[in-house]
Amino acid sequence: MIGAGNVAFHLAQTIKNAGMEVVQVYSRTEESASRLGNLLECAYTTDKTGISKDGDLYILSLTDKAIVDFSNELDLPGKIVVHTSGGLNMNVLEGMTRQYGVIYPVQTFSKVKEVDFKKVPLCIEAVNESVKKVLFDFAGKLSPDLYLLSTLQRRKLHIAAVFACNFVNHMYFIASEILKEENLPFDLLRPLIHETANKVNKLSPSVAQTGPAVRNDLQIIEKHLDLLSLSPGFQEIYRDLTESIKNLKETDNLNLS
Repeated sequence: MIGAGNVAFHLAQTIKNAGMEVVQVYSRTEESASRLGNLLECAYTTDKTGISKDGDLYILSLTDKAIVDFSNELDLPGKIVVHTSGGLNMNVLEGMTRQYGVIYPVQTFSKVKEVDFKKVPLCIEAVNESVKKVLFDFAGKLSPDLYLLSTLQRRKLHIAAVFACNFVNHMYFIASEILKEENLPFDLLRPLIHETANKVNKLSPSVAQTGPAVRNDLQIIEKHLDLLSLSPGFQEIYRDLTESIKNLKETDNLNLS
């Protein structure tokens, strides 16, 4: 396991819990390497030259830049090497080995929050059929939800995931800041957040959309923009999202007419 960040932290434990052996953990810092290595009861190193050559599969769970750097510095001929990035091309690994691919888990990871990998879609890409078979066999021990994606499909999926997760979470942050101005707790929004997320399990996002923008309630929209006048950044985001929702609704109406 090359990396000890959020994805590696959960992925490595899932691998061990599935009955496979993690031979070694590499991380740039002693603290993160030792923490994950001790948790897995395996060797760890902070030295790239000390990375074991005894593994069957090498998983690079790093930032995109670090993955590219590793591909130019580490030689693993004959070994299967994968990265876990949603947006990075598979062939960045070709300098390390001829046997490479991608295992991209479509999930958000934090070390303080457990994740059930049985419910995590794993998207796979492989340089050839033999690597694809190995990766599907391996990933199938971690999750039953497997997909074979092209590079373009995976990169588009990653963009969609940023919208559905990272941007949505930023909206939670903005909401919490607005509430703080009036000493209101974020707990007031948790039931709403729950219901909003649950609705898209049964309805398409376009059908589930509610609020002043989809109703084109200009009076409420203007009041909201006025209340946000002292937070121009939040005001701009509100205005842009409102216009986007209104435009999509107008497009839907045209398509129905």
